Order: sequence, then C-alpha cells, then structure tokens
Amino acid sequence: MEPKIVELGEQPYVGRRESITMTEFARVADHLPGMLARLAERGVPVAGAPFFRYRVIDMSADLVVEAGIPVSGPTEVASPMFIDTLPAGRYATLTHVGHPDELMGVTARLLGWAQDRGLAWDMQPTPTGEVWGCRLEMMMTDPSKEPDMHKWETVLLFKLAS
Repeated sequence: MEPKIVELGEQPYVGRRESITMTEFARVADHLPGMLARLAERGVPVAGAPFFRYRVIDMSADLVVEAGIPVSGPTEVASPMFIDTLPAGRYATLTHVGHPDELMGVTARLLGWAQDRGLAWDMQPTPTGEVWGCRLEMMMTDPSKEPDMHKWETVLLFKLAS
C-alpha cells in the first residue's frame, strides 16, 4: 500500500503513559488488556482500535509512549489512566500487515515519503527528543483472535503541521 493523507476529527481516548526504552515496549503494550477490561466493566463503549501514541521519541534514550483506547465521549477513569483527545487535522498514513518488528522499516518508509513531498510534521525537536503533536500506531488486529503476529494489521497515522 502507498502512504496517503487523511483528515481526522478529534477523538477522545483513555490512556496510560510510560517512559521507556525501545526494549521495554511491552510495559506499554501490556496495559491494553487491563484497560479494555476496566472499560467493559464500567460499560464504557470503545469507539475504535487501540493504539500507541508516541509523545516523545529519542531512539538512543527514552520514549514517552501512551497505550490508548478511543471512547465515544468523556468518562471518568482512575489514575494512572487518564482521559485525553487525539487532535483533529491532516495525517499521513500507511497500513502495514505483518509482524510488529517490521514497523521500524515501515515507519522509515512513511517518513521518507513525506520528506520527498516536502511535508512537515507536527513535531518539535528538543534536547530530550522529538516531541510529536500526534504520532500513532493503531492496532487493527485483536491478538486474542489472531495469534499469528505476521498477520497483524497496524495503521500508522502521523499528524502533519498545519
């Protein structure tokens, strides 16, 4: 599939944030099942696929990453979970079907595609890493229904600068 640009509206979500290194990513991913269970217990409808939101990226040090679940509207959650909103705007997107270990290469492809077209990201470089307005990996496949990670579908959505 080729990358494309899409327009998205605001989307409220329930999140949980961690500061991790790339080798500790499971600490973030492991929050999703419990978060989904808590929302189901409270009767909060899920409004889309779970995702990972990269807030700060420094591949040589720490990343600030959120596990997120879209919800239909504001709801109350207990700490360390929180409510936030994905921002509306134009996003560059690319869909990947395959093992999550392949996402670094897919991400590089999307970043290169945008650079070739002179597109600017909603991102600010800082001494502690790149601070992104919104950079998502949406998990379109439910691992409990498809255990073969080579068949998982992931949608990358990176917000473009206004």
